[in-house]
Amino acid sequence: MKRREFLTSITALGVATTIPGLSKAEVVNGGQPWEPGTIQTPPAPPKKGGLQYLNQHEFDTVGAIAERFIPADETSLSGKDAGCAIFIDRQLAGDYGNAVAVYRLGKFVKGTPEQGPQSPLTPAQRYRLGLAALDNAMQKQYGKDFVALSGEQQDQVLMAMEKNSLDLGADVETKVFFELLLQNVREGFLSDPIYGGNKEMTSWKMIGFPGARYDFRDLLPKKGQKLNIIPTSLIDNTL
Repeated sequence: MKRREFLTSITALGVATTIPGLSKAEVVNGGQPWEPGTIQTPPAPPKKGGLQYLNQHEFDTVGAIAERFIPADETSLSGKDAGCAIFIDRQLAGDYGNAVAVYRLGKFVKGTPEQGPQSPLTPAQRYRLGLAALDNAMQKQYGKDFVALSGEQQDQVLMAMEKNSLDLGADVETKVFFELLLQNVREGFLSDPIYGGNKEMTSWKMIGFPGARYDFRDLLPKKGQKLNIIPTSLIDNTL
């Protein structure tokens, strides 16, 4: 997938999820009523060293997948080098991985693709089952785990997953798992580095995103000028 096509799909997703009439909605943190100037607690920086959910082999597999989704070029680091696997490991160990905000009490009936996954499994459980099933399928087809395949072979496997033409067994919905991997790698590549991905703000520098700046009033008079803004991470604001 071309990098620009990859990023365009993110933009389309954002437009599709915009709901008219909610332009005045506000997010309130730190108790109510919220008062300007109060200190907000930023998310804790990712732990240095060690894995929080994935084992080393799973981590390496996710890194290899991120490398194929987002290869390195002259504009940015690869998905692997940008830390997408680190981001995913941290997310799977937290609320996202445990699906704390998702209804999972059943009854579960397979729906249409537009309705999303209908399953009691959490994202963390999907990764554990899916990565194991992927290696099992690769052992049958190539006699190797996914990480041991050539880049070309890995691309072929991922394309088969996207087309839902690779059988990962009864416990894993192949296309659903592929879409979960793609979604999470995208998130890790474009996230604030405080969450473990987007190393050196590589994706922000590539697309010209300024990051977590307080405001842009000092730039308003510079209409039509090249701004060359250095991105700012939440990590910078916690030092």
